[in-house]
Order: sequence, then structure tokens, then C-alpha cells
Amino acid sequence: MTTLVIGANGQIGRQFCELAEAADLPIRAMIRDVAQQPWFQERGIETVIADLEGELDGAFDGCDQVIFTAGSGPHTGPDKTLLIDLYGAIRAADLATERALSRFIMVSAMRAERPLEAPEKLRPYMAAKHAADAHLRVAPVPHVILKPGRLIDEPVTQRVATSLEETGGENSVSRANVAHALLHLAQARDLLNREFVLLDGERPIAEALS
Repeated sequence: MTTLVIGANGQIGRQFCELAEAADLPIRAMIRDVAQQPWFQERGIETVIADLEGELDGAFDGCDQVIFTAGSGPHTGPDKTLLIDLYGAIRAADLATERALSRFIMVSAMRAERPLEAPEKLRPYMAAKHAADAHLRVAPVPHVILKPGRLIDEPVTQRVATSLEETGGENSVSRANVAHALLHLAQARDLLNREFVLLDGERPIAEALS
């Protein structure tokens, strides 16, 4: 069955879509407008036009799980954070419940449960992630919540950690490793109602996220 990728045009989303296509994992990339389609079409990836701030329901047709890796981005204000990172995530989780999907895989953030400890500019984002995660935890749809640390653009290693104790306090993770972790989670159908912190580390992804 098909995995709907919400946030497919983002930095992590694009990397995940390429990995999924190479692994023959059926996916549908949700994008906001046709101008974003060529990149996906060139790689043979199915797309659907939908918007977290508008019509969304039809994107779920024929899908059995969702990966939510959308984000309002660093250059928007708290209004977009509320509409996309919070309300958009809640709408998507509710639709997954209504459609009786098998799983909802959420890309959240490490320490989202402590938004007041984040840098001031990040507090609305972390609060939105915290609230969206809380909604997903009590939703009927089975879930996996992935909590990456500080995102960096380093080469993939496929070696990760799931706690600061493992890394000696280093709190970063490459976007490439997040994308590979999402591929593992998308294929590991037996993982239900689990949460994982994700950092760059020394353990293979399949071992760490088990």
C-alpha cells in the first residue's frame, strides 16, 4: 500500500522520497502547487496537489500510512506555525483516523515537550510540535513519533543514537540520517505507538529504532 508523504518538497521530504523510490516503497508526494511537480516527475514519483491550509482530504485516497515531515519553515511567523505545524498536523492525524490508516509517522523535535527551554524564536514551533504530538498520542490511529535533534546538512552515515547519553551531549543529526530513519520506519510495519529521539551516533538505524 501507498505511503502519503506530507511535506514531500522539504529538505528531508525530498531525500526520503528519493530513498523510497529507490527501495520500491510505494509513495505519494503531497505538494502545494504544480510548480513543485517537475522534480518528482523526473524521478517517477507520484504527486498529489493538496494544502495543509486548505483542501487535504483527497490526498489520502488509496494510502494506508502517512509520514508527516511538513514544517512552516524558519522564515515564517507564528501564524504559519499555528496553521501548519499545529493545526495542519492535527487535521492530518484526524483524517488518518477517519480513513482507518495503519499508521501515522510524525517528524517532531527533540525536547518539544519543553518549549520554554528553547531559544525564544523557536518557542512557538516547539509548542506547536508539543501540542500536535499530544493530539497524536491519544488519537485512535497507531503512531510513531520521531524526534530529531538539531538538524544539520552533513553526509549520511546511517549511524544514529537515541539519547544524549550515547552522544556525550551532542544534540545534532543530519537531515540525510533523518531521511534514512524514516525509510526504516516506513518499512518496519510492526513498530506501533513508539517514540524515538534521533541523533547522529554509532548504532545502525535498524538497531536503534527497534
